[in-house]
Amino acid sequence: MTLSPAQAEKVLADNFAPWVLGLGLRVEETGERHAVLRLPWSDALARDGGGISGQALMAAADTATVIAVASARGAYGPMTTVQQSTSFMRPVTGADVLIDARVTKLGRRMAFAEIAMTAENTEEPAARATTVYALLG
Repeated sequence: MTLSPAQAEKVLADNFAPWVLGLGLRVEETGERHAVLRLPWSDALARDGGGISGQALMAAADTATVIAVASARGAYGPMTTVQQSTSFMRPVTGADVLIDARVTKLGRRMAFAEIAMTAENTEEPAARATTVYALLG
């Protein structure tokens, strides 16, 4: 059983720090081993040069992983980031970013995911990340 987008929105609202909620992330889609979140464009997230900051993209990827893992498990449970590696390939300016997190391995104590971050209405990712999570409960 996977989480519905509405259930995933509740996980987001109930379990994340206020500054993460301040990113304005919205759950667009959930599935058996994935979740897609939308990071809305905001001048407040832009860095010098006008692109969305890497810190905002990394936080969005980390958050999307939690939602994808919760969806794969059928419910939210305590978990924590063990490792995250992010590669930035092109800037995003003036566009929302779709954060597509895919669980590649789900074990009893660990979960692994790959995340593509793509500006809306484009094909090529602006960034990619991999994450490893410890499942605590």
